[in-house]
Amino acid sequence: MQHILITGGAGFIGSHVVRHFVKKYPGSTIVNADKLTYAGNLLNLTDIEQEKNYHFVKGDIVDGDFVFSLFEKHKPDTVIHLAAESHVDRSIANPMEFVHTNVLGTVNLLNAARHHWKDEPDNKRFYHISTDEVYGSLGDEGLFTEETPYDPRSPYSASKASSDHFVRAYWHTYGLPVVLSNCSNNYGPNQFPEKLIPLFINNIIQKKPLPVYGKGENVRDWLYVEDHAVAIDAIVRNGKPGETYNIGGHNEWKNIDLIRLLCKIMDEKLGREPGTSEGLITYVKDRAGHDLRYAIDASKVKDELGWVPSVTFEEGLSKTVDWYLANGEWLRQVTSGDYMQYYREQYEER
Repeated sequence: MQHILITGGAGFIGSHVVRHFVKKYPGSTIVNADKLTYAGNLLNLTDIEQEKNYHFVKGDIVDGDFVFSLFEKHKPDTVIHLAAESHVDRSIANPMEFVHTNVLGTVNLLNAARHHWKDEPDNKRFYHISTDEVYGSLGDEGLFTEETPYDPRSPYSASKASSDHFVRAYWHTYGLPVVLSNCSNNYGPNQFPEKLIPLFINNIIQKKPLPVYGKGENVRDWLYVEDHAVAIDAIVRNGKPGETYNIGGHNEWKNIDLIRLLCKIMDEKLGREPGTSEGLITYVKDRAGHDLRYAIDASKVKDELGWVPSVTFEEGLSKTVDWYLANGEWLRQVTSGDYMQYYREQYEER
């Protein structure tokens, strides 16, 4: 990996992946391509932006000419593709944006890689990061494996499922050296506060209602974002071409139980009376097509590549809260403007 292109590297997961690769591989050139939408923020990378092996390029992967120019100029031998629209609620409101970015953008990258690597296919790697949501919804028992049939239930998961199929098609049809991973819910520093944990941290700080969908009984498997970055490193280096790897935290929580734990941690760190934050919980109309449960069987990535999560949920959640409390200016900047309009439409007008 001498020239690594990371798409979506200014976003939540992407920024942690960029930081990991910049620091771990000083002899490699890391190019971060990001459109800088509402969720892409260069403030996420101020600690490494001056590193000699790091370069940022602003652009949209939906623009095929831009994607080809990236390959012409930077000649990546490795692509780590994270750029995506990723919020289910936004996909319900505007599915076409998810089709454009997640499907067309991915195919543009595949076409550019195929074109530029056709004469020297050896030692190249196209790594597509996906989600466990493509598998649909589980009942009370069972786990998603790499062999679980796809059953997407939202425009977001449908768009990611489509992009996964295109990536596999380019492996089977053209021999493009691809690997894929499907990951459970990530949490940690720098996450845009439309997602559950940072949204509720922000609302608790401001003593605003905590909007819980339905009865809060939906179950998710949570993974600390830095552990995900380590898994991505292991897969891009040692994963087998054409293979898929499921990444999970072995860490299932009902939403309402997670929220109560978060409220307890926040009360302790803010010096509030126990139960203060829990009193902010407000139940709202359930999300359309809300999957009941996701849970990952991550035994393949453990057995083949030796990866396991290193951070317990309680430890990771405490570290996450500490980061948001220490980075109030970051939080204030990202929750202005477009974010407030989104918030009003999503929760206050229900």
